[in-house]
Amino acid sequence: MALLSWLLLLTAGAASAGLAILIGGMIRLFSQAPRLQEQASPLTEGSLTVVVPAYNEAANIAVCIGSLLASSPPCPQWQVLLVDDCSTDATVAITEATAKEAGANARRFAVLDAGPRPEGERWVGKNWACSRAMEQVSSEWVLFIDADVRLQPTTLQRALSQAVAEGADLLSLAPRLQCGCLAEWMVQPIMASLLGLGFPIRAANNPADPTAFAAGPFMLFRRSAYLAIGGHRALAAEVVEDLALARRIKAAGLKLRYVLGLDGVDLRMYQNFPALWEGWSKNWFVGLDRDVSKALGAAGVVVLMFSGPWLLAPAAAIAALLLPEQCPLLLAALTAALTGIALQLVLRLWTRHAFQVPLTLWWLMGAGGLVIGALGPTSVWRTLTGQGWTWKGRSLA
Repeated sequence: MALLSWLLLLTAGAASAGLAILIGGMIRLFSQAPRLQEQASPLTEGSLTVVVPAYNEAANIAVCIGSLLASSPPCPQWQVLLVDDCSTDATVAITEATAKEAGANARRFAVLDAGPRPEGERWVGKNWACSRAMEQVSSEWVLFIDADVRLQPTTLQRALSQAVAEGADLLSLAPRLQCGCLAEWMVQPIMASLLGLGFPIRAANNPADPTAFAAGPFMLFRRSAYLAIGGHRALAAEVVEDLALARRIKAAGLKLRYVLGLDGVDLRMYQNFPALWEGWSKNWFVGLDRDVSKALGAAGVVVLMFSGPWLLAPAAAIAALLLPEQCPLLLAALTAALTGIALQLVLRLWTRHAFQVPLTLWWLMGAGGLVIGALGPTSVWRTLTGQGWTWKGRSLA
């Protein structure tokens, strides 16, 4: 019984310590993180093409295209190009209706049919659509954004101006996460914290540091730099292509800028639990360098920090009632577990302050930890075997 009591205490203490380290690291890293400039004037010269690869995005595309076409002009010549990756839903029809309603002409907006992927070649994700788009693009700058993104009216103007002013070859904006369904509220705030700490934004912006990271929903390239690293065509089979592109930019000695764009870019990633499960099980193992021990270990740490306190608090309380002789140790374990729960609230309060993510359902982070704990081994299994490793129903194997 004494061993059990000590085990509860040490586990609860480890969970609280881990959360304290996570919070401290996030505060330290993001207090000095670069941000999207607040104001900018349109460039007097230059050109930009905004490429939106889309596959079955009927639920998102109207908001995305509508926000793009309502943007303040970033430069004299700019256009939005929707690349349809053989959608089987109403993506194209909704897109064209949105463009018509916005009064966009052929100079401002166009739709490109990506066509079927070449037989005998492995193309995954949006790489084929992006590569097809670049066959048509001749502008000085090209911006790839996802169909589940919504931009504020001045975002294009601010981002392009900052990229030019800072001499960036790739400027990527970290978006503000939007959650709508229960699954997102459980998982996304945890994932945002892990990404922020796992890929330090200051290191990514340091040319002398090999750390590289970019947010796929908003990647603004100098076209010459994009072509120099081979673009999406060189990464046809790469599942996490945004990270691979960022690494290629840095490896080539080109300038990467990864900045917070929380007031300019909103991202709603998943509409429901099946989509969230498919999406994160696709990325978890690959994003952790296909390292089995790292993928499983990270999932275990998440369970410890986020689910542990919620499981250990009632366990310690019940054990204290049943084992009065171990009461001091068990009350200490209960205190440590409750401290862990309080620290989760502190994390969400800080996230609300720093990233404008509401406190909604913050207490479901315990359940979210269990979901991520199951995602880890699922992602390893699916990636290594190819069974169930899909994105939007398309096999990645």
